[in-house]
Amino acid sequence: MNSFIGTYEAKADTKGRLMLPAPLKKQMGGVVNDGFVLKRAVFQNCLELYPMAEWQILMEKVNKLNRFNKKNDAFIRRFTAGVKIVEVDNAGRFLIPKDLLAFSGISKQTVLASAVNIIEIWDKERYEKAIDDAAGDFADLAEEVMGQDDGGDGIS
Repeated sequence: MNSFIGTYEAKADTKGRLMLPAPLKKQMGGVVNDGFVLKRAVFQNCLELYPMAEWQILMEKVNKLNRFNKKNDAFIRRFTAGVKIVEVDNAGRFLIPKDLLAFSGISKQTVLASAVNIIEIWDKERYEKAIDDAAGDFADLAEEVMGQDDGGDGIS
């Protein structure tokens, strides 16, 4: 599993092409050559860029869902809506399809933010607003998610 670090700003051109920032591309190493899956995020109006290997791991989980369960079927349909395979060209750019540009509100200024094993791609203004909106609740969220006494692995 890859684990990416950092938040980077980049500009999308008029065709929707976005260049991977050099430090992020360096972290990706050979993963860049394998291609990516680009999709709508579940909880935010941003995009998620999955290295192909990470996407395959996720699809193994999704494939275990019973398609004859109505909720599972609806989840799969919505989760995979708008999913696209994207490749990075020799200049380090990839194309964001028009439907995903519209969903995310990306026009020019973007933020690529690491989210452990994937990269979130945001319109810069939406990213700043999402971070600002969550600032007050983050301490409570951190305590709830990470502060549980589960036998202690030393994380504090």
